[in-house]
Amino acid sequence: MMENFDMITQTFVGQIISGYFGTVAFAIIFGVPRKFYNVAGIVGAIGWTVYVALQRYCDLTGVEATFCASMTITFASRCFAVTEKCPVTLFRICGLIPLVPGAGIYWTIYYLMANDFHRALSTGFVAIKMVIAIVLGMVIIAGLPNKFFKLLEKKKKIANS
Repeated sequence: MMENFDMITQTFVGQIISGYFGTVAFAIIFGVPRKFYNVAGIVGAIGWTVYVALQRYCDLTGVEATFCASMTITFASRCFAVTEKCPVTLFRICGLIPLVPGAGIYWTIYYLMANDFHRALSTGFVAIKMVIAIVLGMVIIAGLPNKFFKLLEKKKKIANS
């Protein structure tokens, strides 16, 4: 049974679905209101899709793909926050969860405990670069003026009229 699950998650569509449900699961744990679960999942799936696509099809490194996905998640979060009239944090934090280098941090600590300092330094450095990529992606999009995102609100009002 587990082999079949691994086959599904290795496909591109399986990765997108995993990004969606992983983000929704964290949204539940994080205490996001129920009506925003789907939007949070969409933000996470968008970010994870960008990450996987850039690594698989554009041959970018994990750090470069993380940077681009972080910018995409932050941009999508700001757009959805305006249209849904809620804080951007609800979507951004949940959407970034799939990008967090948890395995890299785990292996860094593991190698430190095993006294394999060369591997610990290597995995730790990559994990730190990924965290920095996430932060830089957020900061760049956070620098966009709010006027840009308010246009979405005006378009939504016009569409609802």
